[in-house]
Amino acid sequence: MKKENNKGVGILFIIGVVALLIISIVNVYALSSLSNNMGFSGSKFAGGKDIANVDLTSIHSTGQAVATLFPVDKIKTQQEAIDVLVPSGTPEYGEALGISFDDPVGGENKLAKLYPQIKNEAKQDPVLWQRYMNLATKPVGISCEFCCGIGPIGIDGSGELKCGCAHNPAIQALTMWLMKNTDYSDAEILREDLKWKTLWFPKDMIQLGLKAAGGEINLNDLPGQVGGC
Repeated sequence: MKKENNKGVGILFIIGVVALLIISIVNVYALSSLSNNMGFSGSKFAGGKDIANVDLTSIHSTGQAVATLFPVDKIKTQQEAIDVLVPSGTPEYGEALGISFDDPVGGENKLAKLYPQIKNEAKQDPVLWQRYMNLATKPVGISCEFCCGIGPIGIDGSGELKCGCAHNPAIQALTMWLMKNTDYSDAEILREDLKWKTLWFPKDMIQLGLKAAGGEINLNDLPGQVGGC
């Protein structure tokens, strides 16, 4: 009887794993379908806007960050929001990290695995670590807020993760890596964070873009989450 019970538990576990894989595949397929069926261009230049003089201290929510860092004045419809907010192709830092906008799940997994290493490296550099803390502890959207409800800040006052789901360490790792390895400004880094966040949470981020633009919100065929927790 005990062996039969263990066998049953094992079968249920396998079914659960398969179900999670199917959900992940469906989410990625749904995002890909937007590209093919809705004329989604996901421009490599998504987010194109001069942000050289952006004052991040005036941003108090993810919605404000979207409105500040993306050309939301070009948004009137869901498709236009997609064109403005969702990137495609490989960013200039993508080759070094082995990630591409065209593979949001693969990018999430690689960045999440990078988190312990890049965090340790960042903490060895007091200037870099303080810069990271100054940005990531502001309510600007560097978090997994749409899957775990922690809000727009993903770390606590000590720099520890407020949620361990894969999206959160992934976006934190990207932030620290860009600070360490590029000459991007904080505003440019935040914009890259939000591009990836849009790939991982299309429905919520597109909705924020539409709200910021004052456009009509009628979201269709957008997955709520891409990638697993």
